[in-house]
Amino acid sequence: MAPQSTSRSGGKKGGKASDAADGVKSIQSRSQKAGLQFPVGRIHRFLKQRTSHNMRIGAKAAVYTSAILEYLTAEVLELAGNASKDLRVKRITPRHLQLAIRGDEELDTLVRATIAGGGVLPFIHKSLTGAVKQGKKKEGETPA
Repeated sequence: MAPQSTSRSGGKKGGKASDAADGVKSIQSRSQKAGLQFPVGRIHRFLKQRTSHNMRIGAKAAVYTSAILEYLTAEVLELAGNASKDLRVKRITPRHLQLAIRGDEELDTLVRATIAGGGVLPFIHKSLTGAVKQGKKKEGETPA
């Protein structure tokens, strides 16, 4: 006589007992599991397509790359939002992105690209600002 299964899920082997009993399975994406907004599956596919020699890409590499991209995007958008708020407008333009990226030292070194429509940073050399230095005038001297 074969031994019978005495599991709690009504004789079914494997799986979680609560899922098998309810019959309802909640599908959760890899982005949801990692708590990210960026698509982990799509980034994993891009990583596999862009590598040469058919290298294997681990699942954690895609999650880590997604987290990095999401963090950098949030950082740039926060700084650009502050720049647009300072100028009292509600829409972020390429000009605001340029001011945000070039205003932050670390992002400036990271992003070495030209932003289309970003313009240039406002900069006036110190020698061009202000009036010419004037020494103290002695009493009785007339200006030439």
